[in-house]
Amino acid sequence: MVVRARIQLGGPIVLVWDNVRLHLTAGMKEFIDANAEWLSVFQLPTYAPDLNPTEGIWALVKRDLGNLAAADLGEITRAVKRRLKAIQYRPDLVDGCIAATGLSLDA
Repeated sequence: MVVRARIQLGGPIVLVWDNVRLHLTAGMKEFIDANAEWLSVFQLPTYAPDLNPTEGIWALVKRDLGNLAAADLGEITRAVKRRLKAIQYRPDLVDGCIAATGLSLDA
């Protein structure tokens, strides 16, 4: 997926990862080292939701779903996908979630 993102975006990629064990495997380290010319990886501390912009995105999604009376899991899934799609087209929301971490260059 990272290689596909690079091809689609046509530039360098910066990954900010939590400490999920999968991200720390020897194979991943080899991949990162082999692609260091275009791939930068920053590892978050073990538990740091305040530093993870994904937490802000999920907070936006959950806020809108708080009063959803879904009939089944499929309805919840569709509502989540719809909200994520709407957020995708609102770079100001995404930028706000990044800025809230204090890790953005503009902060």
